[in-house]
Amino acid sequence: MTATAKTAAPRLAVGSRPAFPYRSVSWATPVLILLLWEISARVGLLDVQMLPAPSTVLGTAAELTADGELPANLLASLYRAATGFAVGAITGLGLGLAVGLSRIAEALLDRGIQMIRAIPFLAMLPLVIVWFGIEESGKIFLIALGTAVPLYLNAVLGIRQIDPKLLELARVVGLGRVERIRWVVLPGALPSILSGLRLALTHSWLALVIAETMGADAGIGFMATNAREFLQTDVIVLVVVIYAVIGVACDLVTRLLERRLLRWNPSYARISA
Repeated sequence: MTATAKTAAPRLAVGSRPAFPYRSVSWATPVLILLLWEISARVGLLDVQMLPAPSTVLGTAAELTADGELPANLLASLYRAATGFAVGAITGLGLGLAVGLSRIAEALLDRGIQMIRAIPFLAMLPLVIVWFGIEESGKIFLIALGTAVPLYLNAVLGIRQIDPKLLELARVVGLGRVERIRWVVLPGALPSILSGLRLALTHSWLALVIAETMGADAGIGFMATNAREFLQTDVIVLVVVIYAVIGVACDLVTRLLERRLLRWNPSYARISA
């Protein structure tokens, strides 16, 4: 037995078990579902009038992209979602920080915000139409509302979960209020705030679906409404797939932010390793 073989044998014996390919499996699962969907449609297990094959949906997407209809409607929806999300994120995060840091702000604001949170979106839709009509401002308002509430709740929760001993230590070492907020409160609340950001992105797209039923003349929700009238199932499925793809993209962006901003946190460092 050569020296190389002698040294290699212990390494194989002591070597750890191969790591499970979590990331590969997470992407393989939706691909497998699409493959099974395509095969089922091809062999007649699925009624293609009710649920067309992925290849048919892809062909419809190519046609709508070629004539410019899909890009125009997608840009309209992205504009609404981005504008409403920006307004809602700033509002929700600002209110959350104010309520989390001030008992006076909590007494003034929290009860009212909790009452608004309990109102279903669809119940507010008639009132929003009365306030804003069917203009863009009403759609952006609904998206902003859907975005603000999750960020508000998670910002308040993150601040309240900070260990009081850390705040006391910060006082002992002489940090002022602004410095304590910057170096202790905000980093400590950041994991919860980023979780709220992920929920807010999801809620913003749910709000967009509802908002684009209010007499919209453009947007992917408008495409789905028109397709329903003409029983264009392939277009409806295409819109659902677009929502799913955008949702996954938003989730990936949020995960990237978590890895970047929470590298100091042992829990997130272990997950991203």
